[in-house]
Amino acid sequence: MGFVGGSQELVQVLIVDADPVQRRTVSAHLASEAGLRFSTVAFATKAEAIERLVSHPHSIVVADLETVGGVDQLGSFAANDSSVIAMSARGSVHAAVAAMRAGAIDFLPKPFGAAALLDRLDAAIAQWSTTKPLETRAPEAARPKPATAGMAREDFEGFIGRSAAMTTVYDQISRIAPSRAPVFVTGESGTGKELCAEAIHTRSGRGDKPFIAINCSAIPKDLMESEIFGHVRGAFTGATETRLGAAELADGGTLFLDEIGEMDLGLQAKLLRFIQSGTVQRVGDVATRRVDVRIVCATHRDPFVEIAAGRFREDLFYRLHVLPIQLPALRERPEDILPLASAFLSRYAAEESRGFRGFDPEAAAMLMRHPWPGNVRELQNAIRRMVVLHQGSEVTLAMLPPTIRRGATAASGEFAGVETRAAPGVVAPFWEQERSIIECAVEAHGGNIARAAAALEISPSTIYRKRQAWLERRTA
Repeated sequence: MGFVGGSQELVQVLIVDADPVQRRTVSAHLASEAGLRFSTVAFATKAEAIERLVSHPHSIVVADLETVGGVDQLGSFAANDSSVIAMSARGSVHAAVAAMRAGAIDFLPKPFGAAALLDRLDAAIAQWSTTKPLETRAPEAARPKPATAGMAREDFEGFIGRSAAMTTVYDQISRIAPSRAPVFVTGESGTGKELCAEAIHTRSGRGDKPFIAINCSAIPKDLMESEIFGHVRGAFTGATETRLGAAELADGGTLFLDEIGEMDLGLQAKLLRFIQSGTVQRVGDVATRRVDVRIVCATHRDPFVEIAAGRFREDLFYRLHVLPIQLPALRERPEDILPLASAFLSRYAAEESRGFRGFDPEAAAMLMRHPWPGNVRELQNAIRRMVVLHQGSEVTLAMLPPTIRRGATAASGEFAGVETRAAPGVVAPFWEQERSIIECAVEAHGGNIARAAAALEISPSTIYRKRQAWLERRTA
Protein backbone atom coordinates (compact mmCIF):
# COMPACT_ATOMS: atom_id res chain seq x y z
CA MET A 1 0.00 0.00 0.00
CA GLY A 2 1.51 3.29 -1.02
CA PHE A 3 0.92 7.03 -1.09
CA VAL A 4 1.25 9.49 -3.93
CA GLY A 5 1.53 13.17 -3.18
CA GLY A 6 0.33 12.55 0.35
CA SER A 7 -2.82 10.66 -0.70
CA GLN A 8 -3.27 6.94 -0.20
CA GLU A 9 -2.91 4.76 -3.30
CA LEU A 10 -5.05 1.62 -3.32
CA VAL A 11 -3.52 -1.80 -3.74
CA GLN A 12 -4.87 -3.51 -6.86
CA VAL A 13 -6.19 -7.03 -6.21
CA LEU A 14 -6.97 -9.21 -9.23
CA ILE A 15 -9.28 -12.18 -8.70
CA VAL A 16 -8.88 -14.91 -11.32
CA ASP A 17 -11.53 -17.65 -11.20
CA ALA A 18 -13.68 -19.25 -13.90
CA ASP A 19 -16.53 -19.75 -11.40
CA PRO A 20 -18.73 -16.59 -11.37
CA VAL A 21 -20.09 -17.47 -7.92
CA GLN A 22 -16.59 -17.67 -6.52
CA ARG A 23 -15.63 -14.37 -8.16
CA ARG A 24 -18.63 -12.68 -6.52
CA THR A 25 -17.88 -14.33 -3.18
CA VAL A 26 -14.25 -13.21 -3.08
CA SER A 27 -15.22 -9.73 -4.25
CA ALA A 28 -17.80 -9.60 -1.45
CA HIS A 29 -15.10 -10.57 1.07
CA LEU A 30 -13.21 -7.43 0.04
CA ALA A 31 -16.23 -5.16 -0.31
CA SER A 32 -15.78 -3.66 3.16
CA GLU A 33 -12.23 -2.64 2.20
CA ALA A 34 -13.06 -1.43 -1.31
CA GLY A 35 -12.12 2.21 -1.71
CA LEU A 36 -10.23 2.11 1.58
CA ARG A 37 -7.29 -0.18 0.91
CA PHE A 38 -8.02 -2.33 -2.14
CA SER A 39 -9.09 -1.82 -5.74
CA THR A 40 -10.62 -5.16 -6.72
CA VAL A 41 -11.06 -6.45 -10.29
CA ALA A 42 -12.31 -9.97 -11.15
CA PHE A 43 -11.52 -12.00 -14.29
CA ALA A 44 -12.74 -15.32 -15.63
CA THR A 45 -9.52 -16.18 -17.47
CA LYS A 46 -5.79 -15.91 -16.96
CA ALA A 47 -5.39 -14.08 -20.28
CA GLU A 48 -7.70 -11.27 -19.17
CA ALA A 49 -5.79 -10.85 -15.92
CA ILE A 50 -2.43 -10.81 -17.72
CA GLU A 51 -3.74 -8.15 -20.11
CA ARG A 52 -4.70 -6.02 -17.11
CA LEU A 53 -1.30 -6.52 -15.50
CA VAL A 54 0.50 -5.24 -18.59
CA SER A 55 -0.97 -1.78 -18.01
CA HIS A 56 -1.37 -2.06 -14.21
CA PRO A 57 1.57 -4.06 -12.78
CA HIS A 58 2.57 -4.32 -9.11
CA SER A 59 -0.64 -6.03 -8.03
CA ILE A 60 -1.72 -8.89 -5.80
CA VAL A 61 -3.26 -11.73 -7.79
CA VAL A 62 -5.62 -14.19 -6.08
CA ALA A 63 -5.70 -17.00 -8.64
CA ASP A 64 -7.60 -20.28 -8.78
CA LEU A 65 -5.16 -23.02 -9.80
CA GLU A 66 -7.68 -24.88 -11.96
CA THR A 67 -8.62 -21.68 -13.82
CA VAL A 68 -5.06 -20.67 -14.66
CA GLY A 69 -4.02 -24.18 -15.71
CA GLY A 70 -2.09 -25.42 -12.68
CA VAL A 71 0.88 -24.32 -10.60
CA ASP A 72 3.17 -24.18 -13.64
CA GLN A 73 1.24 -21.14 -14.88
CA LEU A 74 1.73 -19.03 -11.75
CA GLY A 75 5.04 -17.72 -13.05
CA SER A 76 3.28 -15.70 -15.74
CA PHE A 77 1.82 -13.44 -13.04
CA ALA A 78 5.12 -13.06 -11.22
CA ALA A 79 6.69 -12.02 -14.53
CA ASN A 80 4.54 -8.90 -14.28
CA ASP A 81 6.05 -8.00 -10.89
CA SER A 82 3.02 -9.16 -8.93
CA SER A 83 2.53 -11.20 -5.77
CA VAL A 84 0.39 -14.32 -6.21
CA ILE A 85 -1.89 -15.98 -3.68
CA ALA A 86 -3.01 -19.36 -5.02
CA MET A 87 -6.40 -20.83 -4.15
CA SER A 88 -7.91 -24.23 -4.87
CA ALA A 89 -10.87 -26.39 -3.90
CA ARG A 90 -8.38 -29.27 -3.79
CA GLY A 91 -6.63 -27.82 -0.78
CA SER A 92 -3.84 -29.97 0.61
CA VAL A 93 -0.35 -29.62 1.98
CA HIS A 94 1.09 -30.94 -1.28
CA ALA A 95 -0.89 -28.39 -3.30
CA ALA A 96 0.31 -25.58 -1.03
CA VAL A 97 3.93 -26.67 -1.28
CA ALA A 98 3.73 -26.98 -5.07
CA ALA A 99 2.14 -23.54 -5.40
CA MET A 100 4.77 -21.85 -3.24
CA ARG A 101 7.58 -23.56 -5.08
CA ALA A 102 6.07 -22.26 -8.31
CA GLY A 103 6.20 -18.69 -7.05
CA ALA A 104 3.06 -18.12 -4.98
CA ILE A 105 3.61 -16.31 -1.68
CA ASP A 106 0.64 -18.03 0.00
CA PHE A 107 -2.13 -20.58 -0.49
CA LEU A 108 -5.86 -20.51 0.35
CA PRO A 109 -7.85 -23.76 0.41
CA LYS A 110 -11.46 -23.25 -0.69
CA PRO A 111 -13.85 -22.43 0.82
CA PHE A 112 -12.40 -19.59 2.88
CA GLY A 113 -13.83 -16.63 4.74
CA ALA A 114 -13.17 -12.92 4.57
CA ALA A 115 -10.86 -12.98 7.60
CA ALA A 116 -8.56 -15.58 6.02
CA LEU A 117 -8.39 -13.65 2.74
CA LEU A 118 -7.67 -10.33 4.45
CA ASP A 119 -4.97 -11.98 6.55
CA ARG A 120 -3.27 -13.25 3.38
CA LEU A 121 -3.52 -9.85 1.70
CA ASP A 122 -2.09 -8.11 4.76
CA ALA A 123 0.79 -10.57 4.72
CA ALA A 124 1.38 -9.93 1.01
CA ILE A 125 1.46 -6.17 1.61
CA ALA A 126 3.81 -6.64 4.56
CA GLN A 127 6.21 -8.61 2.36
CA TRP A 128 5.90 -6.12 -0.52
CA SER A 129 9.25 -6.05 -2.26
CA THR A 130 11.60 -3.18 -1.46
CA THR A 131 12.32 -3.02 -5.19
CA LYS A 132 8.85 -1.72 -6.06
CA PRO A 133 8.94 1.66 -7.80
CA LEU A 134 8.72 4.71 -5.58
CA GLU A 135 5.16 5.53 -6.59
CA THR A 136 3.85 2.29 -5.04
CA ARG A 137 5.55 2.91 -1.70
CA ALA A 138 4.98 5.30 1.17
CA PRO A 139 7.19 8.40 1.47
CA GLU A 140 10.01 8.29 3.98
CA ALA A 141 8.02 9.96 6.74
CA ALA A 142 5.01 7.68 6.29
CA ARG A 143 6.54 4.20 6.34
CA PRO A 144 8.96 2.13 8.44
CA LYS A 145 12.53 2.61 7.25
CA PRO A 146 14.03 -0.60 5.82
CA ALA A 147 17.65 -1.57 6.38
CA THR A 148 19.17 -1.31 2.92
CA ALA A 149 22.76 -1.99 2.01
CA GLY A 150 23.31 1.72 1.49
CA MET A 151 22.38 2.44 5.09
CA ALA A 152 25.39 0.44 6.29
CA ARG A 153 23.43 -0.83 9.26
CA GLU A 154 25.66 -2.95 11.48
CA ASP A 155 23.30 -3.49 14.37
CA PHE A 156 19.54 -3.90 14.15
CA GLU A 157 17.74 -4.64 17.41
CA GLY A 158 20.57 -6.91 18.55
CA PHE A 159 21.30 -8.45 15.13
CA ILE A 160 24.73 -8.00 13.57
CA GLY A 161 25.31 -8.16 9.83
CA ARG A 162 25.06 -6.13 6.63
CA SER A 163 24.50 -8.99 4.18
CA ALA A 164 21.68 -8.81 1.65
CA ALA A 165 19.98 -11.75 3.39
CA MET A 166 19.91 -9.91 6.72
CA THR A 167 18.92 -6.62 5.11
CA THR A 168 15.81 -8.41 3.85
CA VAL A 169 15.08 -9.72 7.35
CA TYR A 170 15.48 -6.25 8.89
CA ASP A 171 13.12 -4.81 6.30
CA GLN A 172 10.54 -7.55 6.93
CA ILE A 173 10.67 -6.96 10.69
CA SER A 174 10.25 -3.22 10.22
CA ARG A 175 7.26 -3.70 7.94
CA ILE A 176 5.34 -6.36 9.86
CA ALA A 177 6.04 -5.21 13.42
CA PRO A 178 3.17 -2.66 13.59
CA SER A 179 0.60 -5.29 12.49
CA ARG A 180 -1.51 -7.30 14.94
CA ALA A 181 -1.34 -10.44 12.75
CA PRO A 182 0.55 -13.55 13.91
CA VAL A 183 4.17 -14.00 12.82
CA PHE A 184 5.68 -17.39 11.92
CA VAL A 185 9.49 -17.45 12.13
CA THR A 186 11.40 -20.35 10.61
CA GLY A 187 15.11 -21.04 10.52
CA GLU A 188 17.70 -23.53 11.63
CA SER A 189 18.72 -23.77 15.27
CA GLY A 190 20.99 -20.92 16.29
CA THR A 191 19.88 -18.41 13.63
CA GLY A 192 18.30 -15.98 16.13
CA LYS A 193 14.58 -16.74 16.11
CA GLU A 194 13.98 -15.41 19.64
CA LEU A 195 16.01 -12.30 18.84
CA CYS A 196 13.76 -11.82 15.81
CA ALA A 197 10.66 -12.14 18.01
CA GLU A 198 12.05 -9.58 20.46
CA ALA A 199 12.79 -7.17 17.60
CA ILE A 200 9.21 -7.49 16.34
CA HIS A 201 7.93 -6.83 19.87
CA THR A 202 10.18 -3.80 20.35
CA ARG A 203 9.02 -2.20 17.08
CA SER A 204 5.36 -3.20 17.38
CA GLY A 205 4.11 -0.38 19.58
CA ARG A 206 3.86 -2.94 22.38
CA GLY A 207 7.46 -2.47 23.44
CA ASP A 208 6.47 -1.15 26.86
CA LYS A 209 4.25 -4.19 27.45
CA PRO A 210 5.34 -7.73 28.45
CA PHE A 211 7.30 -10.03 26.13
CA ILE A 212 6.69 -13.58 27.36
CA ALA A 213 8.62 -16.46 25.78
CA ILE A 214 7.76 -20.16 26.10
CA ASN A 215 10.02 -22.90 24.75
CA CYS A 216 7.61 -25.66 23.76
CA SER A 217 10.42 -28.25 23.61
CA ALA A 218 11.76 -27.55 27.10
CA ILE A 219 8.57 -28.01 29.15
CA PRO A 220 7.04 -31.45 29.84
CA LYS A 221 3.86 -32.13 27.90
CA ASP A 222 1.77 -32.52 31.06
CA LEU A 223 2.74 -29.04 32.26
CA MET A 224 2.57 -27.15 28.97
CA GLU A 225 -1.15 -26.31 29.14
CA SER A 226 -0.71 -24.84 32.61
CA GLU A 227 2.34 -22.87 31.46
CA ILE A 228 0.40 -21.24 28.63
CA PHE A 229 -3.08 -20.86 30.13
CA GLY A 230 -2.44 -21.00 33.88
CA HIS A 231 -4.30 -23.02 36.52
CA VAL A 232 -6.42 -22.59 39.61
CA ARG A 233 -5.61 -23.93 43.03
CA GLY A 234 -6.35 -27.65 43.32
CA ALA A 235 -6.58 -28.19 39.55
CA PHE A 236 -4.06 -31.03 39.80
CA THR A 237 -1.59 -32.53 42.23
CA GLY A 238 0.91 -29.84 43.19
CA ALA A 239 -1.33 -26.91 42.21
CA THR A 240 -1.19 -25.30 45.64
CA GLU A 241 -2.11 -21.84 44.39
CA THR A 242 -3.75 -20.13 41.45
CA ARG A 243 -1.17 -19.22 38.81
CA LEU A 244 -1.39 -17.03 35.72
CA GLY A 245 -0.26 -18.56 32.44
CA ALA A 246 1.97 -17.01 29.79
CA ALA A 247 -1.04 -15.84 27.75
CA GLU A 248 -2.40 -13.73 30.62
CA LEU A 249 1.05 -12.51 31.62
CA ALA A 250 1.58 -11.29 28.05
CA ASP A 251 -1.73 -9.37 27.98
CA GLY A 252 -1.19 -6.19 25.97
CA GLY A 253 2.19 -7.44 24.73
CA THR A 254 3.68 -10.36 22.81
CA LEU A 255 3.54 -14.12 23.43
CA PHE A 256 6.47 -15.94 21.78
CA LEU A 257 6.03 -19.69 21.32
CA ASP A 258 9.44 -21.08 20.43
CA GLU A 259 9.73 -24.53 18.79
CA ILE A 260 5.97 -24.69 18.37
CA GLY A 261 6.43 -27.80 16.25
CA GLU A 262 7.16 -29.73 19.46
CA MET A 263 3.73 -28.94 20.95
CA ASP A 264 1.38 -31.85 21.64
CA LEU A 265 -1.46 -32.18 19.11
CA GLY A 266 -4.11 -31.95 21.84
CA LEU A 267 -2.69 -28.68 23.07
CA GLN A 268 -2.44 -27.42 19.49
CA ALA A 269 -6.26 -27.65 19.31
CA LYS A 270 -6.58 -25.55 22.49
CA LEU A 271 -4.09 -23.02 21.16
CA LEU A 272 -6.13 -22.73 17.95
CA ARG A 273 -9.26 -22.05 19.99
CA PHE A 274 -7.39 -19.41 22.01
CA ILE A 275 -6.17 -17.62 18.86
CA GLN A 276 -9.64 -17.69 17.31
CA SER A 277 -11.51 -16.50 20.41
CA GLY A 278 -8.92 -14.32 22.15
CA THR A 279 -9.94 -15.86 25.49
CA VAL A 280 -8.10 -18.14 27.90
CA GLN A 281 -9.42 -20.71 30.35
CA ARG A 282 -7.14 -21.70 33.19
CA VAL A 283 -6.74 -25.41 33.90
CA GLY A 284 -9.43 -26.42 36.42
CA ASP A 285 -11.46 -23.23 35.93
CA VAL A 286 -14.83 -22.72 34.24
CA ALA A 287 -14.44 -18.99 33.61
CA THR A 288 -12.85 -17.53 30.48
CA ARG A 289 -10.85 -14.31 30.35
CA ARG A 290 -10.21 -12.11 27.33
CA VAL A 291 -6.60 -11.14 26.58
CA ASP A 292 -4.92 -9.03 23.92
CA VAL A 293 -1.67 -10.62 22.78
CA ARG A 294 0.40 -10.60 19.59
CA ILE A 295 1.39 -14.17 18.73
CA VAL A 296 4.89 -14.84 17.39
CA CYS A 297 5.92 -18.46 16.97
CA ALA A 298 9.04 -20.17 15.68
CA THR A 299 10.31 -23.57 14.65
CA HIS A 300 13.51 -25.01 13.22
CA ARG A 301 11.51 -27.75 11.49
CA ASP A 302 9.91 -27.59 8.05
CA PRO A 303 6.22 -26.99 8.89
CA PHE A 304 4.97 -28.60 5.67
CA VAL A 305 6.88 -31.79 6.45
CA GLU A 306 5.48 -31.76 10.00
CA ILE A 307 1.92 -31.33 8.68
CA ALA A 308 2.37 -34.14 6.18
CA ALA A 309 3.67 -36.40 8.97
CA GLY A 310 0.64 -35.61 11.14
CA ARG A 311 2.65 -33.85 13.85
CA PHE A 312 1.30 -30.35 13.26
CA ARG A 313 -2.30 -29.29 12.68
CA GLU A 314 -2.88 -27.81 9.25
CA ASP A 315 -5.63 -25.47 10.48
CA LEU A 316 -3.35 -24.12 13.24
CA PHE A 317 -0.53 -23.61 10.74
CA TYR A 318 -2.68 -21.50 8.42
CA ARG A 319 -3.95 -19.49 11.39
CA LEU A 320 -0.37 -18.74 12.50
CA HIS A 321 1.37 -18.54 9.11
CA VAL A 322 0.10 -15.05 8.29
CA LEU A 323 3.35 -13.08 8.34
CA PRO A 324 6.22 -15.52 7.71
CA ILE A 325 9.90 -14.71 8.22
CA GLN A 326 12.67 -17.10 7.17
CA LEU A 327 15.97 -16.51 8.94
CA PRO A 328 19.02 -17.42 6.82
CA ALA A 329 21.63 -19.88 8.00
CA LEU A 330 25.04 -18.40 8.75
CA ARG A 331 26.58 -20.25 5.78
CA GLU A 332 24.10 -18.38 3.56
CA ARG A 333 25.52 -15.01 4.66
CA PRO A 334 29.29 -15.60 4.84
CA GLU A 335 30.07 -11.87 4.70
CA ASP A 336 28.62 -11.60 8.23
CA ILE A 337 30.86 -14.27 9.79
CA LEU A 338 33.86 -12.07 10.60
CA PRO A 339 31.81 -9.07 11.82
CA LEU A 340 29.93 -11.44 14.15
CA ALA A 341 33.15 -13.10 15.31
CA SER A 342 34.74 -9.70 15.98
CA ALA A 343 31.72 -8.52 17.96
CA PHE A 344 31.75 -11.68 20.10
CA LEU A 345 35.53 -11.40 20.55
CA SER A 346 35.24 -7.82 21.83
CA ARG A 347 32.41 -8.73 24.18
CA TYR A 348 34.00 -11.79 25.75
CA ALA A 349 37.52 -10.32 25.85
CA ALA A 350 36.08 -7.50 27.97
CA GLU A 351 34.16 -9.92 30.20
CA GLU A 352 37.17 -12.18 30.77
CA SER A 353 39.77 -9.37 30.95
CA ARG A 354 41.67 -10.63 27.91
CA GLY A 355 43.68 -8.54 25.44
CA PHE A 356 42.35 -9.98 22.15
CA ARG A 357 41.87 -7.38 19.43
CA GLY A 358 41.40 -9.45 16.27
CA PHE A 359 42.13 -12.60 14.22
CA ASP A 360 45.26 -13.47 12.27
CA PRO A 361 44.73 -14.24 8.54
CA GLU A 362 44.81 -18.03 8.96
CA ALA A 363 42.28 -18.00 11.78
CA ALA A 364 40.01 -15.63 9.86
CA ALA A 365 40.22 -17.84 6.76
CA MET A 366 39.33 -20.93 8.80
CA LEU A 367 36.30 -19.17 10.30
CA MET A 368 35.15 -18.33 6.79
CA ARG A 369 35.61 -21.94 5.60
CA HIS A 370 33.74 -23.59 8.46
CA PRO A 371 30.14 -24.59 7.49
CA TRP A 372 28.68 -23.53 10.89
CA PRO A 373 25.94 -26.16 11.22
CA GLY A 374 25.09 -24.61 14.61
CA ASN A 375 24.88 -21.14 13.01
CA VAL A 376 25.43 -17.97 15.06
CA ARG A 377 25.07 -19.82 18.36
CA GLU A 378 27.92 -22.17 17.40
CA LEU A 379 30.11 -19.21 16.41
CA GLN A 380 29.30 -17.39 19.65
CA ASN A 381 30.13 -20.42 21.79
CA ALA A 382 33.35 -21.09 19.86
CA ILE A 383 34.63 -17.53 20.38
CA ARG A 384 33.75 -17.55 24.07
CA ARG A 385 35.50 -20.90 24.61
CA MET A 386 38.57 -19.63 22.80
CA VAL A 387 38.71 -16.43 24.86
CA VAL A 388 38.39 -18.31 28.16
CA LEU A 389 41.11 -20.86 27.32
CA HIS A 390 43.74 -18.61 25.73
CA GLN A 391 45.67 -15.35 26.11
CA GLY A 392 47.07 -13.03 23.46
CA SER A 393 46.46 -9.98 21.35
CA GLU A 394 45.46 -11.87 18.21
CA VAL A 395 43.50 -15.09 17.72
CA THR A 396 45.63 -17.69 15.93
CA LEU A 397 44.61 -20.83 14.08
CA ALA A 398 45.86 -23.04 16.93
CA MET A 399 43.52 -21.29 19.39
CA LEU A 400 40.37 -22.19 17.47
CA PRO A 401 38.36 -25.19 18.77
CA PRO A 402 39.33 -28.53 17.19
CA THR A 403 35.84 -28.93 15.69
CA ILE A 404 36.44 -25.81 13.59
CA ARG A 405 40.00 -26.71 12.59
CA ARG A 406 38.71 -30.09 11.43
CA GLY A 407 35.62 -28.59 9.79
CA ALA A 408 36.76 -28.58 6.19
CA THR A 409 37.99 -32.18 6.38
CA ALA A 410 34.91 -33.41 8.20
CA ALA A 411 32.56 -31.73 5.72
CA SER A 412 34.03 -33.68 2.84
CA GLY A 413 34.63 -36.96 4.66
CA GLU A 414 31.99 -39.07 6.37
CA PHE A 415 28.49 -38.68 7.67
CA ALA A 416 27.22 -40.79 10.55
CA GLY A 417 29.64 -43.59 9.76
CA VAL A 418 28.73 -43.76 6.07
CA GLU A 419 31.78 -43.70 3.80
CA THR A 420 31.50 -41.16 1.01
CA ARG A 421 34.06 -42.87 -1.21
CA ALA A 422 34.77 -46.53 -1.86
CA ALA A 423 38.28 -47.94 -1.77
CA PRO A 424 40.25 -47.73 -5.05
CA GLY A 425 39.08 -50.35 -7.51
CA VAL A 426 35.92 -51.12 -5.53
CA VAL A 427 32.52 -49.94 -6.72
CA ALA A 428 29.97 -49.66 -3.93
CA PRO A 429 26.39 -50.76 -4.64
CA PHE A 430 24.17 -48.03 -6.04
CA TRP A 431 21.94 -47.91 -2.93
CA GLU A 432 24.98 -47.31 -0.70
CA GLN A 433 26.23 -44.46 -2.88
CA GLU A 434 22.72 -43.01 -2.99
CA ARG A 435 22.45 -43.22 0.80
CA SER A 436 25.80 -41.50 1.21
CA ILE A 437 24.78 -38.63 -1.09
CA ILE A 438 21.42 -38.12 0.59
CA GLU A 439 22.69 -38.31 4.17
CA CYS A 440 25.55 -35.92 3.43
CA ALA A 441 23.04 -33.46 1.98
CA VAL A 442 20.83 -33.77 5.05
CA GLU A 443 23.82 -33.16 7.31
CA ALA A 444 24.95 -30.18 5.23
CA HIS A 445 21.52 -28.62 5.75
CA GLY A 446 21.49 -29.14 9.49
CA GLY A 447 19.05 -32.07 9.41
CA ASN A 448 16.44 -30.13 7.42
CA ILE A 449 14.91 -32.74 5.09
CA ALA A 450 13.05 -30.21 2.94
CA ARG A 451 16.15 -28.09 2.28
CA ALA A 452 18.25 -31.18 1.52
CA ALA A 453 15.60 -32.44 -0.89
CA ALA A 454 15.47 -29.06 -2.63
CA ALA A 455 19.26 -29.05 -3.01
CA LEU A 456 19.16 -32.57 -4.49
CA GLU A 457 16.14 -31.65 -6.65
CA ILE A 458 14.05 -34.50 -5.27
CA SER A 459 10.91 -34.67 -3.14
CA PRO A 460 11.21 -34.76 0.70
CA SER A 461 8.99 -37.84 0.61
CA THR A 462 11.70 -39.58 -1.45
CA ILE A 463 14.19 -39.12 1.38
CA TYR A 464 11.74 -40.47 3.96
CA ARG A 465 10.87 -43.44 1.74
CA LYS A 466 14.50 -44.32 1.05
CA ARG A 467 15.46 -44.00 4.74
CA GLN A 468 12.68 -46.47 5.57
CA ALA A 469 13.98 -48.83 2.88
CA TRP A 470 17.54 -48.63 4.26
CA LEU A 471 16.23 -49.36 7.77
CA GLU A 472 14.33 -52.40 6.51
CA ARG A 473 17.45 -53.60 4.65
CA ARG A 474 19.48 -53.40 7.88
CA THR A 475 16.89 -55.27 9.94
CA ALA A 476 16.19 -57.92 7.32
